Parts: sequence; structure tokens; C-alpha cells
Amino acid sequence: MSFFKKIFSKQSSREREANQQEVNLSLDDAFVHYFIEKGGKFLYCISESEVSKNLELILNENKWDKLTCKDKELVKYVNKKNIELHTEFDNSLPFYTSCEHLISDNGDILFSSNQLSTHKIASLTDNFIVFAKTSQLVKDTGQGLTGIKTNCKENIPTNISAVKNYTLKKEDDNFLNYGNSNSKNLYLLLLEDL
Repeated sequence: MSFFKKIFSKQSSREREANQQEVNLSLDDAFVHYFIEKGGKFLYCISESEVSKNLELILNENKWDKLTCKDKELVKYVNKKNIELHTEFDNSLPFYTSCEHLISDNGDILFSSNQLSTHKIASLTDNFIVFAKTSQLVKDTGQGLTGIKTNCKENIPTNISAVKNYTLKKEDDNFLNYGNSNSKNLYLLLLEDL
């Protein structure tokens, strides 16, 4: 074997080793990576005033002047002078809501009947604005379900489901999801609370 072949074969084997090494991201980094890869729109906020400001920018960008919001805690972030709030679900209006957990290993957002009532995600509007805190990040769906059970010991919610795609009308090859598209045009306002 020639000298050059030895050098190049060692380099390529080193490259292969480097490519095979597992990269361990923190929960927040992994979530953001997968969330954005799936087409989600992500706004990181370090204060409550920044949440209000970013919410207003989202509404202005999309020319939305009405919202559906069932969570009384979230109303404080809305400029009620410019936005008309509805408490009943209306598929013509964007849905502003909280969530149960952010799933780090795949970028999904977990909801329950606490946010959705008895409605299935697929039956709701295509436009979601989700408010979450960094303390809601969990490693996987199992930890998310455990978190729901722990946080809601007295009254465990039902209708637990997740938004998995953030690009509308994306085809899903998983036959278990046939006829049940959970694709949403989704904005995430993530507030740092740790």
C-alpha cells in the first residue's frame, strides 16, 4: 500500500469514527433542534413583558385581531385594546393556549383536556400559539405522561395528545395516524423560568 493510501485511509476511518459518535444535547437544545426541524416557529423569552411583545409581533405579522383563549392565566399577556378574545373554540381564529409538556427527544408538544377540553387536535384551527416554560421540558413522552400524573394527582386529565408536525398538510406515513392529522401552523413562546 502506498504512503498516500495509508494517510487517506486513516483520515477516512477517523471521519467515520467522528460521524458515529453520539452527540448528547441538553433537553432544551434537543427540543429546539427537533421543533425547528419539523417547521415550528420558536420565540425564546426571558421575561413576561417579552412574552407580551412577541405575542403582539406574531399577531401583527399574521394580521390576526381575534384569538381563542380558554386559559385565564394567559390573558395577562394579551393587549386587550387591539385583540378581541373568545373563550369558545372557533376554527376561524388562532388558538392561544398553554401545554402540558415539551418533549425533548422529538420536538413534540403534549396537550391534554386541560387545554383542549374534549376536542381532538385535528378538529381545531390550523393556527396555534403555545405558551410554555422551560420547566415543562421533559426527556420523552413517558416522562411527560408521568409529569401529568404527578401534577394532576386529584384529577388526571384525559384527551392526552401531541402536535407532531408544524407544517400544514404534511403527509404522515405512519398508518396509526391515518385520518388524524395533527399538523399545525404553530408558534411557541418559551419563557425562561429556571
